[in-house]
Amino acid sequence: MSRTVWTVLGVITAVVIAWFLVDLVFSVLWFVVKLAVVAVVAVAVFFWLRSLGRRGREREAVER
Repeated sequence: MSRTVWTVLGVITAVVIAWFLVDLVFSVLWFVVKLAVVAVVAVAVFFWLRSLGRRGREREAVER
């Protein structure tokens, strides 16, 4: 009987630890994916702003 109780407690403990580990892994993976998406959007916005700056300089050169 005592052996069965320890087995059940061991299984419950293993499930609880696994639950927290999986939650941690998914949190880290979500952070990495979010960081990658932010990096791609930031590069796109950077090039868009750079192109807007070029247009402004071209208009100044035409007006001179």
